[in-house]
Amino acid sequence: MNKIEYNISKRSLSRAIKWLGVLFFTLYAPFFVSCSEWNDHYEGNGLEQVDQTLWQQLKGNSQLSDFCQVLQETKVFRMHKKTPVSYADLLNSGQSFTVVAPLNGTFNKDSLLQLVQTAQGDSVVERYFVHNHLSRSLNSTGLDSKTMLLLNKKHVTLEEGSIEGVNLTNSNIRAKNGILHVATRPLPYQRSLYETLSDIPELSSIGKILRQYEEDYFDANSSVSSGIIEGVPVYVDSVVIERNRMLQQIGLINAEDSMYWMVAPTKESWQKAWDEASKYFKYDQKVLKRDSIEQHWTTRALLDDAIFNITDQRTLVDSLVSVQYLANRTSSTNGKPVYHVFKKPFEYGGILYGTERIECSNGVLFKAQEWPFTPEQTYLRELWSEAEQTFLITNELECSYNTRRIAADSISEGGYLQIVPSRATSNWELTFRVNNTLSGKYDICAVILPKNVVDKTIVDTKPCKFKSVINYVDSAGVAKTFNCNNTQFQNNPERVDTIVLAEAFEFPACNYNQNDIKVSVKIQCSILARETSRYSREMYLDCIYLRPRRTIEN
Repeated sequence: MNKIEYNISKRSLSRAIKWLGVLFFTLYAPFFVSCSEWNDHYEGNGLEQVDQTLWQQLKGNSQLSDFCQVLQETKVFRMHKKTPVSYADLLNSGQSFTVVAPLNGTFNKDSLLQLVQTAQGDSVVERYFVHNHLSRSLNSTGLDSKTMLLLNKKHVTLEEGSIEGVNLTNSNIRAKNGILHVATRPLPYQRSLYETLSDIPELSSIGKILRQYEEDYFDANSSVSSGIIEGVPVYVDSVVIERNRMLQQIGLINAEDSMYWMVAPTKESWQKAWDEASKYFKYDQKVLKRDSIEQHWTTRALLDDAIFNITDQRTLVDSLVSVQYLANRTSSTNGKPVYHVFKKPFEYGGILYGTERIECSNGVLFKAQEWPFTPEQTYLRELWSEAEQTFLITNELECSYNTRRIAADSISEGGYLQIVPSRATSNWELTFRVNNTLSGKYDICAVILPKNVVDKTIVDTKPCKFKSVINYVDSAGVAKTFNCNNTQFQNNPERVDTIVLAEAFEFPACNYNQNDIKVSVKIQCSILARETSRYSREMYLDCIYLRPRRTIEN
């Protein structure tokens, strides 16, 4: 296990301060000017029959003087701000706690006292040391094993005579406001997956990016309101939650009450994977906040399938499904690839093969020397615009169309669009929107069905004849068209026919997750009047299909 020693260095300070937890208890109200006012604000928890407070119990034990000194010097933080209240004040108040106090000489007191001289260092000591030895619940040790939640949201196991494997010299000492246990050494601090990504230098590139998405969120429902003044809600106690916008999407690896697996590469491999992925997420210059969007989706491209919630797995050996699997479940119908599912993860070629296992407080991190995913497994995906999804049609001319449903292995998503000309000699047009294109190369295809796909007795074997135009924007956001070299396409009327309209066509700008219609494919019937007897103007269009072409630079 990864334990954090309590001889905290200045180097760890700069990394650790980002992990401050906001305390969500009304005990941290910001404007207390004295300990008596602090005490008057709260009530006890049914332990008043004992004469001494926890602080008095601690002060009365000469073997705990080092711990007491740290408690006296460490101030309570609320909403990232230091209050005048120390943890000695807190343990001498009417609030209830369980305290695990390590004996003198078992931790580097001087290092901790040096850190608390600054606000940043104080917050580090609060989270990694003080909060690692305090609990808001009352917990006694006994014959039955149980779990205790610490103030830093870590969980530790209590057994008879020990807590989290640390022996106790004395336990279950009752105080006026809680329970005291005396330990032979400090409780170990085990990093979460999120903390590990920043604290281990080889993985810190990922942690650095993820920390950029941290934010404070005001929780109005949990805050205590005093009413509305001049139309504005006023709160006597505000609850502000520290959350991470990126982790909300890819997996809550900062949550201590969940269990995840995550695979993460070392710095060089991460940078190599980032450099390749970022080329596919180049947005045009008209997209607002383009740089931020490019970073966001490049990060998502690499991490969406790197996190696995253990509760979602049927078996950890045969296959793993990423957090995105349930959010964006994909189908294998008609030979389409299945994303977010990884077979035989521990076997040769699997995503966890040859990785180093690192135990964390909320799961396991698998450190990989090389990025174990290919772009085709993750972000470089096939794109399907199903013709029967008529909301994708952006323009129509000289035709009517009907959505048809049929269960057949050869038909994508079990449906197609029957396109009928308005008049017998009409050359119709239909334009279909294509979503989520990346700034890369694709083979752009149209899949056309034979007329006898429904009724095998139909003997109409005339092909369709058509042209195609691709609409897109360049890197400056200027609309462009490509007429597919003015090619006249014909389908094979006797089979399901995939026709390549443009081979290795490169989109200069990414249109991933954008609402604007910037990429579309137009199908134009192009039959001359004298060709009517040779070709059919009716078409059964299954889908517009984009097959990605990976660009690899030597």
